[in-house]
Amino acid sequence: MTASADKDLRQAAHELGLWGLLAEWDTLVATDEAEKIVRRWIAAEQEERSRRGFERRLKDARLGRFRLLAEFDWMWPKRCDRGAIEELLRLVFLEQAANVVLAGPNGVGKTMIAKNVAHQAVRKGHSVCFVTASELLNDLAAQDGSTALRRRFGHYVNPRLLVIDELGYLAYDNRHADLLFEIVSRRYEKNSILITTNKPFAEWKDIFPNAGSVVTLVDRLVHRSEILEIQGESYRLKEAQEQAAQRAAERSRAAKGRSAEDKRRVG
Repeated sequence: MTASADKDLRQAAHELGLWGLLAEWDTLVATDEAEKIVRRWIAAEQEERSRRGFERRLKDARLGRFRLLAEFDWMWPKRCDRGAIEELLRLVFLEQAANVVLAGPNGVGKTMIAKNVAHQAVRKGHSVCFVTASELLNDLAAQDGSTALRRRFGHYVNPRLLVIDELGYLAYDNRHADLLFEIVSRRYEKNSILITTNKPFAEWKDIFPNAGSVVTLVDRLVHRSEILEIQGESYRLKEAQEQAAQRAAERSRAAKGRSAEDKRRVG
């Protein structure tokens, strides 16, 4: 084995924490055959740790079930920047600690897109937390005491990507506004936030009525952010109508079949 190959293999063993192997390296990797065995062992260990790490990150992200972006009907929305959305999957915004806001009415695919971006981040080795706005804010508001709240803040501040889904569907009080502002401030220019919302920023005062921190919250959130707007009718409503039409057609065919069978028996 060349000196370069030996150095690379030792480095891999060091990164895996195989201290016993490293301590007896010259003895255990003394022949070409032994080197092949050690190389296979290290490769298997790397693959297994990578798999387990991915599964752990995916579980922690709590993405649930979602459709792949490949299934997204790009022709359905009236307004949708496909190139910008596909660019999100490259995760450049994570490297820049920038934020992303997906805005648009209900049912246009904001959550689907957000979950695909989050899943890509998990695949690339990043920690992710996916949570609805109501879950996040009610969780923080329910903490009993400053110590418990400080610890819970870490759950939402530490992940490389925090996805806050469905902001704008419910109204919150001043306390909730302050908590969201604290999350945004603690992550500011350190880790990225991706938010989905059905309301333009001008209407965020309706989400947090009378909250004095709303203007500052929006200002801090949108600084170095990419704001992508999707406009169109609800795709879920479209699917529901298509499914209803399909079931009606099936029932009509079945009824015609029964009618024909009844006529045959009478005849």
